[in-house]
Amino acid sequence: MAASGGSAAGSLRRVIEAQVTAAGRVQQVGSVAGRGLPWWLSVVAAVSAGLVLLGAFPPYDGWLLAPVGVALLGAAVHRRRLRAGFGLGFLAGLALFVPMLSWTNLHTGDLPWLLLSVLQAGYLGLLGAATAWVSPLVDRVRWWWPPVTGVLWVAQEALRDRTPFGGFPWGRLAFAVTDAPLVRLAAVGGAPLVTFAVATVGGCLLLAVWRSGQLVRAPRGGRGLRVWRPVLASAGAGVAVVAAGWAVPVGTTVGSGSVTVAVVQGNVPRLGLDFNAQRRAVLDNHVNATVRLAEDVAAGRVAQPQLVVWPENSSDIDPLRNADAAARISQAADAVRAPILVGAVLGGPQPGQVRNAGLLWRPGTGADLEQTYVKRHPVPFAEYVPLRDIARMVSSQVDRVRSDFVAGDRPGVVSAGPVTVGDVICFEVAYDSVVRDTVTGGAQILAVQTNNATFSEAEARQQLAMVRLRAVEHGREALMASTVGVSGFVDAGGRVSGATGFNTGAVVVAQVGVGAGLTVATRLGWWPEALLVTAALGVLGAVWPVRRRRG
Repeated sequence: MAASGGSAAGSLRRVIEAQVTAAGRVQQVGSVAGRGLPWWLSVVAAVSAGLVLLGAFPPYDGWLLAPVGVALLGAAVHRRRLRAGFGLGFLAGLALFVPMLSWTNLHTGDLPWLLLSVLQAGYLGLLGAATAWVSPLVDRVRWWWPPVTGVLWVAQEALRDRTPFGGFPWGRLAFAVTDAPLVRLAAVGGAPLVTFAVATVGGCLLLAVWRSGQLVRAPRGGRGLRVWRPVLASAGAGVAVVAAGWAVPVGTTVGSGSVTVAVVQGNVPRLGLDFNAQRRAVLDNHVNATVRLAEDVAAGRVAQPQLVVWPENSSDIDPLRNADAAARISQAADAVRAPILVGAVLGGPQPGQVRNAGLLWRPGTGADLEQTYVKRHPVPFAEYVPLRDIARMVSSQVDRVRSDFVAGDRPGVVSAGPVTVGDVICFEVAYDSVVRDTVTGGAQILAVQTNNATFSEAEARQQLAMVRLRAVEHGREALMASTVGVSGFVDAGGRVSGATGFNTGAVVVAQVGVGAGLTVATRLGWWPEALLVTAALGVLGAVWPVRRRRG
């Protein structure tokens, strides 16, 4: 595979070099020939890019702003030196991530929040440097600008999603456009293809504006009309990319069957990190809400559920080791006469270790240990502390994590009887492979168990946007079950129903369609991302001889 990737990169490089050489004899066009924006305007554009991108994500939901933010960042770094490109990209990253991730400081102080934001901004700094590096290419072959912008954004996200300590995919462009036609492209190429499309639209917008700079200098008459054509063509290409989403069918992998599922949002006595101190009260909230659901079912007010889903941390008391907790969960399951997928904290294989698990609890028989999913991607510095001694020198907050969560080793495929569930726990929904493995393993619906009691409604809505994209990507109807909200159901077209409020108790019951096939994206897996990243590397390599010729 490595040889194949190298061959593809080499071929792309040769094609680009040929086009650059041919186009080098053509007079450059642009708003300022040979120069970028004035320095002060580049800084304004970079900061504006981050703020505009922020407005595209929940809770603001202005998806049209996403390509605008991409265009602003591209304009800011175009024709800049690499260090300047990095600095401007870093500024854009700070403007985006500092407010976006502000929910991380609600109960842990400012330092972890700022460190995480600075780290994430660094990746946009690398993107800014890479975009500045390819300036000679897009100056000579203007129509390369949109796709080059697209592949560079995909490569940046691919790196950020994996490093360090498994990465942190929050703020991917794909998660900003779940209300747009572009989200439907996820069914073909997953989140990477959606990001590519969003960034390509941004590149088209930037190209149209950059070309329109000629109109200021062009004389009236025929020449002016000729200048308008590429401007309109660039803008039209961006519109065409957005409209292409409508051509992708969604929901075709959902069969005619359905199951009745109940989501129980039990709420917590108090928001904050001390929810662990309230763990019996949290468990009781979910038991009591389920018992009330059973009473409504018996009275004919609600349909009998075939599966009940509790959120992550709904039982922080290990029911496999605590008889009282087990009895309470059995009371709920027996009352509702349906299996319950319990979000439980279980003891680990070694002393001082714990596991974050989705544990199926059946009426009459109790825990089904064969149908237990252990979270495979624990959150570093939140569920476990890598390099603890060094981390403690940075912040004593790491000692709040007294026991390290250990990772599971198999996908979250849980057979609940009438339906096979793809169980994903909390932040795992942001990681492509973790969700896909459940579907290729036989999951017919997706269930995201999460605990947002330590965060805010903004974080919960950002997470729900990820659930929406995953539903479209894999053609699976989905649900999100949160301790405090937002909980709800998502169909295979990404539409939300039954969404609950935040910091409140609620029970939602819905018919969920059962998946009966695989989307193109599920079948292809990581290949679309690999090809786009290979293209990005090819572009970066092809610019090297161009820069050498320029001296």
